[in-house]
Amino acid sequence: MTHTLIYPVHANHTADGHLEVDGCDVVELAHTYGTPLFIYEEKTIRDQCRRFKDAFAACANDYEIIYASKALPIIAVFQLVEEEGLSLDVASGGEYHTALVAGFPTERIFYHGNNKTRWELEYALDNGVGTIVVDSMDEMDLLETLLAAAGRRQRVLLRVTPGIEAHTHDFIQTGQIDSKFGFGLAGGLARDAIERAMASPWLDLWGLHAHIGSQIFELGAFRSEISVLADLLKETREAFGFECRWLNAGGGLGIKYTADDTPATIQAYAEVKCRGLREEMARVDLPVPRILVEPGRSIVAKAGITAYTVGTVKKLPGIRTYVSVDGGMSDNIRPMLYEAEYEVMIANKVDHEPDTVVRVVGKHCESSDVLVKEARLVSPEPGDILVTPVTGAYCFAMASNYNGSCRPAVVMVNNGKARVVVERESLDDLVARQRPLRSES
Repeated sequence: MTHTLIYPVHANHTADGHLEVDGCDVVELAHTYGTPLFIYEEKTIRDQCRRFKDAFAACANDYEIIYASKALPIIAVFQLVEEEGLSLDVASGGEYHTALVAGFPTERIFYHGNNKTRWELEYALDNGVGTIVVDSMDEMDLLETLLAAAGRRQRVLLRVTPGIEAHTHDFIQTGQIDSKFGFGLAGGLARDAIERAMASPWLDLWGLHAHIGSQIFELGAFRSEISVLADLLKETREAFGFECRWLNAGGGLGIKYTADDTPATIQAYAEVKCRGLREEMARVDLPVPRILVEPGRSIVAKAGITAYTVGTVKKLPGIRTYVSVDGGMSDNIRPMLYEAEYEVMIANKVDHEPDTVVRVVGKHCESSDVLVKEARLVSPEPGDILVTPVTGAYCFAMASNYNGSCRPAVVMVNNGKARVVVERESLDDLVARQRPLRSES
């Protein structure tokens, strides 16, 4: 490879100068399945699952790795992570239903969400969900009502907001004091929630959950999070005998989107959380609970790429060159939502050096529909297949039908074979649930 770009893990190039991913020609995939197209490496997803398991096995006696499904909530991935021995977290009835259809063991599912509806809780309980992560007093009221009616107890964790502000984009911070998530420490809310859950005949309180944000590079924030939680555990143990069996320290490990990014390794991430938990529990003289973590982005992001077809190349003399592709904010809203940065390459010209500075934009009726503000490409032309690497997390999950776009297909590649795991939406799919105001007479 001649570019200093972020390539897929199992990338190569063909004799024709095409990008190849685990033995599959990306240009051929684009022509066969259409664009935009999400392409995933099965091996990379499995490898990331194993790296997390190996890293935590090396530094913890009791741990559980839970895939954060919101990153890519599809049947095929749920089945892959289950085969690799991971548990699963879901944050809606839809994600939970997808997990059930995938055959995921419901006792290994953790159900999150700051506003679980009655039907979602009923659906989860009816299907034997393993653990519910309670997010508010109102939710505790509703959950107790449902459990009392069913005459059963339910294992729960309580989500605590530790007041730690991670160094990441404001929109993906979740652990600060001013947050819609969880029970804050201010005013004793978290302490009150623990006391109440312990007193409930319907709630089986196993521990706490905390998550401070996503795409975090500075690992010190995780240590601070665990220190705060340890103090809370000591306080509640002394006050009313709370024994924490599970401590879910969330996810948040950052990954490499561009050549300039310098994230921590999975091993360093595991060591900070495991050592931090041991040392902080020793400080407060309490036994070490099972540590649970919830990686999502760091399992699937680098496994995925998006292939587009270039439609127009518009040169504005003295200003810039715009390269328009047949997707954009309907399949990757992250640059517009979080100012996320990506790199791009032309899949049918990977054996040439980039020579043109361009702005890569989508086809949608918004000036903000910009995928990459400044990129270097190899003499872009209409019909080229343009690829954005590291789009495996949140792009498909947040895809939309804006401007009547059909959401892309998802293809999984492995050892030179490609398999469609999500069909492309059709024009008929766009209107299948719509009903006319007036019927033709």
